[in-house]
Amino acid sequence: MKKLTLLITVLFLTAFIVGCSSNNTDNSTTDKNKNDNVTDSKEEVTLKVASWRFGTEEDNNLERQMIQAFMEDYPHIKIEIDESIADPWNDSLATAASAGNLPDVFEIADIPVAIQNEWLYDLSEIVAGDADFDSISESVKDVLYHDDKVIALPSGQHFLGYYVNKDLYDRQNLDAPEYGMSIDEFSDAIRSVTDISNGVIGLNQPFSIIEWYPAAANDNMGIYTFNDGQVNLNSNEFIRGINFANSIVSNNYVWDEGLSDAQKANFNGENATEVWNQGNVGFFFDGSWSIGWMAEQSDFNWDFVGIPGGRTVVVNDFMGISKSTKHAEEAYLFTKYMTYGKEGFMKRLAVADANGEKINNLPISTDQEVLDEFFSRLDVPGILEAYNYIDNGVANLPKIVPGYIDARWNAPTGVQLNAEIPNASIGQLIDASVRGEVKIEDYISQLNDLANQKLQEGADALN
Repeated sequence: MKKLTLLITVLFLTAFIVGCSSNNTDNSTTDKNKNDNVTDSKEEVTLKVASWRFGTEEDNNLERQMIQAFMEDYPHIKIEIDESIADPWNDSLATAASAGNLPDVFEIADIPVAIQNEWLYDLSEIVAGDADFDSISESVKDVLYHDDKVIALPSGQHFLGYYVNKDLYDRQNLDAPEYGMSIDEFSDAIRSVTDISNGVIGLNQPFSIIEWYPAAANDNMGIYTFNDGQVNLNSNEFIRGINFANSIVSNNYVWDEGLSDAQKANFNGENATEVWNQGNVGFFFDGSWSIGWMAEQSDFNWDFVGIPGGRTVVVNDFMGISKSTKHAEEAYLFTKYMTYGKEGFMKRLAVADANGEKINNLPISTDQEVLDEFFSRLDVPGILEAYNYIDNGVANLPKIVPGYIDARWNAPTGVQLNAEIPNASIGQLIDASVRGEVKIEDYISQLNDLANQKLQEGADALN
């Protein structure tokens, strides 16, 4: 009887243990299935997005292919392109905003305008601790803030500076300039390579000099002498820059200004771009967006050398997330996937490779794996060199500084240049000084006061 009781007890305990084990296995399987289907369990949302990058549905460009890739990776998020947002861009956004139909995500043509109209979502909490956001270089990240809030995200990145025709210098037994050259070396290189009688010119145009020269001459200055919300047009750096540009023009070292029709007849081309493509311009100022056509049309050894002094001039486009969006987290996920996020950029490279496309937009991330993958596809050593100096870079200002357009170009000065220009704008007066038509020293105090007045008016409009 004791043996029988013991046997029953053992069988009961065995059944109990097996049952518990079975229940644990079932629970584990259920939890695993939940984890596997976590994306499926998320709320399905639809985001309306607007960008001038999207092209047409028929084109199905790389941006549209990336939207499709995003929806495949995140099937709970549907992306709809808002075709109603078009040029004039700010007017279209204003119309949509007044009707309560602002897209969840949209390209920003002018950050100050977007701030003034209160279109932008405060992303500070969303980006806090995000590795992708942290990977953005400090020089770029600095312009994303307003009143200590993150209100914009970089959507595109390019560098501005000079390309050099290395073969042309080799042909004339001259040392080809390199990234980080000094202002004096830049000047010597322009002058030494110029040979008008044989159809060779040192520089394509002189007007960019006045913007980068102060930043090259003084680390405390940015483009157009900008620093801490003001410009310093009455500074030695700005005046020297204008006079340097004028010396290049007056001594016939530049194509766009100064050359007579008889001199231009020595060149094989109707404009500076054609002469460059024929291999007869020493320096060509342009953005990194031109790498594609240069690779196809400029059949000689060229490289990017930036501006003298080696500071990287960074040009960014920007995207914003609507203040009225109901899906801020998803909108942020989409935006960084399409722009600076590592996951999205690596997918972009894969999509471009699969379709034989080239990416002209430079990576915004400083993640080393991203850079290694990108530069394994781009044989322009100077662009990689520019990345080494990006944290000491200077931002291009038109899209980010309130009042800058007026302070740099549009504000009327009251100065009569000639019968056709009775009231020259700031830009026209500066260009006239580069051509040698006026002396900048005669107007510089007036220009400095006017430019800073416009910057202050722009800043005040945001408050």
